[in-house]
Amino acid sequence: MRKTGKTGKSNRMRQEASYMVAKEQLTAMEMIWGFMSGTTGHMGKTDFAPQKEAFGDFASPETYFPRVTPESEGISSEKLTQMLRELAAARHTDMHHLLVLRNGHVICECNFAPYRSGIWHATYSMCKSITGMAAGFLISEGKLSLDENVYDIFEKRNGLLQKILRPNLTVKHLLTMKSGVQFNEMGVVSGNDWVDSFLNAPVKGTPGEAFEYNSMNTYLLSAIIQERTGMKMVDYLRPRLFEPLGIRKVFWESCPAGITKGGWGLFLCPEDAAKLGVMYVNGGKFEGKQIVPAEWVAASTSVHATPPEKMGKYGYGYQVWMEERPGSFAFNGMLGQNVLGYPDTGVVIVTNAGSNELFQTCEMLDIVRKYFGAEFGAELKSGEAESPMAYQKLVQTCRDLEGAKETPGRILRGGWKRRTPGPRNSGTPRQIDMAQLLHGKEYKMEDTHVGMFPLTLQVFHNNFSDGIRRIGFFYEKGRFFVELTEGEKTQRIEIGLTGSKVVEWVENEESYLLGTTGQFAENEDGELVLKLEFAFLEEAARRRVKIIFQRDFERIRLEWNETPGKDLIIEGLESLVTDVAIAPLLPSRFRERSLDMIHLLMAQTIEPMVEAHRVRPGEETGTEEAAAEAESAAAVENAENAEETV
Repeated sequence: MRKTGKTGKSNRMRQEASYMVAKEQLTAMEMIWGFMSGTTGHMGKTDFAPQKEAFGDFASPETYFPRVTPESEGISSEKLTQMLRELAAARHTDMHHLLVLRNGHVICECNFAPYRSGIWHATYSMCKSITGMAAGFLISEGKLSLDENVYDIFEKRNGLLQKILRPNLTVKHLLTMKSGVQFNEMGVVSGNDWVDSFLNAPVKGTPGEAFEYNSMNTYLLSAIIQERTGMKMVDYLRPRLFEPLGIRKVFWESCPAGITKGGWGLFLCPEDAAKLGVMYVNGGKFEGKQIVPAEWVAASTSVHATPPEKMGKYGYGYQVWMEERPGSFAFNGMLGQNVLGYPDTGVVIVTNAGSNELFQTCEMLDIVRKYFGAEFGAELKSGEAESPMAYQKLVQTCRDLEGAKETPGRILRGGWKRRTPGPRNSGTPRQIDMAQLLHGKEYKMEDTHVGMFPLTLQVFHNNFSDGIRRIGFFYEKGRFFVELTEGEKTQRIEIGLTGSKVVEWVENEESYLLGTTGQFAENEDGELVLKLEFAFLEEAARRRVKIIFQRDFERIRLEWNETPGKDLIIEGLESLVTDVAIAPLLPSRFRERSLDMIHLLMAQTIEPMVEAHRVRPGEETGTEEAAAEAESAAAVENAENAEETV
């Protein structure tokens, strides 16, 4: 018998909502297939507009907290040296920045080469805790309550059936990751109206029953703040949080509808992240002034949900993770972004990394817990037992990990176009010889599906590469450059042959800082090999390429890689392919391939190999005069470079 009435309408709504989620996941699958099949340019159904700001001057990093010896705060330098060495040697951990503070004093600071102090870093999900603070402000101002129904807040967006049949989904459910809403991170590639997609998505079980991590819960908190205040959450936070803490260098991405993303998209300097941790350790106070209400700090750092153990073992509060030591907490972001707070000891630890792990259960935090977790106790009385030798060993360890860095050119007011040149990139004699040998050689790609921007960053920022179609090598005035052409834009990148160079890369009008290094070698076949690494200094990602020069430099083979990347993307792909709800809807090209084959295709996409052949100057213009003129100019420049080196 055909169902009628409320039950029939409810079932129909659930079916429609489930179909909508399946379509969103299919859009994500189509985008992944686009990567695997070599598609370049914009993918997905979400509009792109350039947002990210150039960082600006990093030559003189701002510091707020005093720097003191560890012993002056009751902690041995030897302990910190051991922890640093373990972090540096850890297999699944790629450290970028580490700050350790006690009682508001920095006792250890290390910026692992090629990452540099004073540059902001993507926080990923670490910023969820800041969105939680924004909700706390709004609640303390009487403009929101924990028990408010989310559908009522967006009442104008709801149709009649939604008003009647939607469950009691509250602000507290969003804060504790217990909404059960099935519109998740994968769905953001499917369109521009994420609020509407969230409100119309099916709900798994009853809200409040089970923890299910979903960044869109945090995004909706940001949307609620904008709905109630009429301003973006990032602007709402400026006078309440950022300005009182002296946080000036901050950038937070918005969704296509102009809502602060909330759950990701924030760039913040490590020193400023430490301010947030110190404030929370002190019950919401900073410099004696109450910034975040003490009641909210206590509530947000209390257990309200139990995550799966593979994510975290210690509980979840209001957008804040609990840590191993009783009373401790973590603002945690994927790939190693953390602010760890230990109120009973006054310790705050900030980490930025590019690790291959997503949540609290990870190698890096296990190492930190070994030294500052449940068993930690200050070994010394503050100011006693100073050990100059142990402290010097710590300082030297930090210097070693920071590497031999050359001073970058100073960036003047007006940005990168007015920067002063840095020192010459001398390199070893053999490295110089190889760089000179390559001068003026240019190559055209036989496949243009590989771009400079890592795949993970293309997805995170909805900023897709047009693919590299040409590469050239130049050695000028003692400096080595690689020139890349993507689409119609050509960019020249200086490569550090001794230490790293900091340069700018522009991807579709968005500026990113790169730390570049290069090394020449020979393979077992006697072929010249150039290994290049591009560390995205504001992100968790690195791009690597090994270029093999063949047939008397007439051809090259480029073997690309990125980290982190492969494991993360394949894990997400596997969850989609095996999802029983959408597997029957997958295109035949997915269903007909085994999971192992899809893994292989994805691995080849993330670690592609591209061939290229040499093109002579002027070849693409088709004029012999241009070719001859360019060849002559190159010969003169080669001679000048040789004289300069001598």
